[in-house]
Amino acid sequence: MARDVESPDPLAAAIAPPPNETPNERWQREQREAEARRISEQIDEQIRAERQALKKRKPMKLLLLGQSESGKSTTVKNFQLAYAYDAFMAERAAWRAVVHLNLIRSINGILDVLYRVLPQHVLSNDPNTRSYTPGPEAMTGPLDVDMDDEDEDREPTPDPSGCPLNESHRALMLRLGPLRKVQRDLERCLGAASTEEVHSGSGGAAPWNVGGWRPREFAVTTRSGWKGALGRVRAAGRMSLDSSVRRQDRRTEGAASDAQTSRPKGDEEADDLSIEAAAEVIASCADDMQALWQDPTVKSVLSKQGMRPEEGPGFFLYDIRRIASRGYQPTEDDVVRARLRTMGVQEHRIMVEKGTEAGCEWLIYDVGGARSLRHAWYPYFDDINAIIFLAPINCFDERLAEDRRVNRLQDSLQLWKAVCSTKLLANVQLILFLNKCDLLRKKLARGVRVVDSVPSYGSKPNEPEIAARYFRSQFKDISQRHSPVPRVFYSFLTSVVDTKATRITVATVREGIQRNNLKSAVFL
Repeated sequence: MARDVESPDPLAAAIAPPPNETPNERWQREQREAEARRISEQIDEQIRAERQALKKRKPMKLLLLGQSESGKSTTVKNFQLAYAYDAFMAERAAWRAVVHLNLIRSINGILDVLYRVLPQHVLSNDPNTRSYTPGPEAMTGPLDVDMDDEDEDREPTPDPSGCPLNESHRALMLRLGPLRKVQRDLERCLGAASTEEVHSGSGGAAPWNVGGWRPREFAVTTRSGWKGALGRVRAAGRMSLDSSVRRQDRRTEGAASDAQTSRPKGDEEADDLSIEAAAEVIASCADDMQALWQDPTVKSVLSKQGMRPEEGPGFFLYDIRRIASRGYQPTEDDVVRARLRTMGVQEHRIMVEKGTEAGCEWLIYDVGGARSLRHAWYPYFDDINAIIFLAPINCFDERLAEDRRVNRLQDSLQLWKAVCSTKLLANVQLILFLNKCDLLRKKLARGVRVVDSVPSYGSKPNEPEIAARYFRSQFKDISQRHSPVPRVFYSFLTSVVDTKATRITVATVREGIQRNNLKSAVFL
């Protein structure tokens, strides 16, 4: 109902001076109103100044270093999950193909081992058996066999009389045969970041510290790692959520080039079909995959071969039915645990979405950790606020994939020494993540002794807390002895696949980096 235009305005009535106001009362009222306006204008000006300063503020730059499979990319995803949740969720559907690939790579790796154990005449007698070509997981990847150096080039000869596999195992292996093609299709769709290449003869732990080595004068951030891989499947991931939604303008990066290139529409549609077809094959093989993984004979064969897929990256065999189901969408934990190889240096821009620092930008550089990729690190040492160095301490008895003569823990120590002693990083805050403590606990629980691989460990108890403390002391000693200037030693025991615990660690690290940055700017 319309208000009578002749009736008084309630707002005007509220701010109107009181009736019978004396001159002194009017002066006091006007003084109060003037003070209120001044305070309001001051607040508005302060808000404008803060917004302007936020626009001019340089982003915080964080560099993640460490050997391959140390947890660097997983740490990036934890930062995204904690401070850019909306952006993290927008990419979640695209990780479905990655999780599917991780799952079937584990299955195909197990099949590779079983085919090596199964006598060849058993297969050749069956006219329905197709020729079998072992995949790359047969000797490398998440199901790598613990071999002696002298045995690496020797193919195992199965003993027909002692083979534990029977006809039902052979039939199961044949039914899972289509997963080999599914793996190839997904790897083609995802690009180079999906394959686990091994680079041998690639030099020392820190190529920038070798005498005579000169840093590159120009560096380009490569786009061919897991960011580019996600770009290839993002439309397919969204299609799985709503088949009526088709993304018309999609761009991705070439797998072998640093420059961005557009892909033909036909290639994109072919990728979408391949990803959906792969999901259907995986769903149809769910029962057989579950039977393979739960079979006691298969587990016995894996154990005798020294293979522990559950300790490798991208392990999802405990969640086969959920992940292989039609309509599967990755959870937050699935995305964090998913494995895609980082090539070159990946730049991640994270805009803080909530809290008092909403709008602040972080630049996180995730580097490829293989020895052949470490020469690309040096250009990023300049103008960096902090470095998180990830050292997996569960690998004290493992060797580098790219150089089987080198112990992985020793490689991390050499790399840490090189980083600490680099003069360009003298005033950069270094933060050490002693990562994969969960896997260290499992390894020691099954009887692996630290002293067998690390003689200096001596007679200390073979317990995870004591072992972690010992490894920490080794890194701390290197930091104190080889840093160009005295620096505070920051270290955390982490399992970055544990998102809840890592969220607390990430918050502590972020606060420490900002506080250190303020001190260097003479604000504190």
